[in-house]
Amino acid sequence: MRADTIRHQFASDNTAAICPEGWTALEQANASYAASYGDDEWTAEVCERIRQIFEVDCDVYFVFTGTAANALGLAQLCQPFHGVICHERAHIQTDEGGATEFYTRGAKLFLTKSNDGKIDLGEAEKLLAQQVELHGHMMHAISIAQATELGTVCTPDEVEAIGAFARSHRMFLHMDGARFANAVASLGCAPKTVTWEAGVDILSFGGTKNGVAAGELVIFFDKETSRDFQYRVKQAGHLGSKMRFLAAPWLALLKEDVWLQNARHANEAARRLAQRLRNEAGVETVFPVESNALFVQLDDACVRGVHARGWRFYKFVEPDIYRLMCSWATTDEEISMLVGDFVAIK
Repeated sequence: MRADTIRHQFASDNTAAICPEGWTALEQANASYAASYGDDEWTAEVCERIRQIFEVDCDVYFVFTGTAANALGLAQLCQPFHGVICHERAHIQTDEGGATEFYTRGAKLFLTKSNDGKIDLGEAEKLLAQQVELHGHMMHAISIAQATELGTVCTPDEVEAIGAFARSHRMFLHMDGARFANAVASLGCAPKTVTWEAGVDILSFGGTKNGVAAGELVIFFDKETSRDFQYRVKQAGHLGSKMRFLAAPWLALLKEDVWLQNARHANEAARRLAQRLRNEAGVETVFPVESNALFVQLDDACVRGVHARGWRFYKFVEPDIYRLMCSWATTDEEISMLVGDFVAIK
């Protein structure tokens, strides 16, 4: 296969373009002048629609990246002497360049292990027990991912159990929702059921992986917690002067449930890809395919062969587990092309 015939890569959902609804919204927002720094009609309407979708009066802020959403949100909760419990494969631990530690001015991440990317409360309890009052860190927050970095999805009951654990230890619960849309689409539940009703205090709600060009939301379900957060956003350089260009695509996604339609498409594409790889190429997934990610075990010869045909994807878990991502833009034709190349190599 010629590499230039490949329209979509399975390396990341970030490789996909802006979805048509988002692109049209950008063009419409570009047609006239608008107030700056978030005082525009698009930003106001996004915030109101978020309150409607989550069925709660919450505070909503825009930032440019998921890293900023997570790090600034946790910085709003934590002092330098605080600790944050997260999974060892959490994005805040492995892929954000120490941003949480930087913006909290020194708070430490404490890591739990599990085979599914979710927080093991038994391990969290052990981490708490290891902190010797004044001589250790004051544990102040738990951060979970929804969906997780291994593509699994936390059920409402699982989130509620973590929320109850956090409250029992006077800790906050932060949710990294870079793929929150995929999780909600997978669960088929109301967004509130797996967030504030289950004890989540702050949600980083991702749009970049689901069809917008850039821009994530930081949602505070307790308004007292968000006090003066706008100054933190400004100081970090994430207060966009032309905010409407972040907000307009978001508004397009939130109207008519496009955000869920895009996520369902990506999830279903991942399931089809996993099934066809298993049935046609004998390639098995190693974690449940519950969102838009699948993880497969491949030998070096297979990886070299598929890469030589122009496909790009990453090793995710040593020594030989690779991640394949689908997006709102993934087509059956592209799935067939990739599976066909795996079959040819196998």
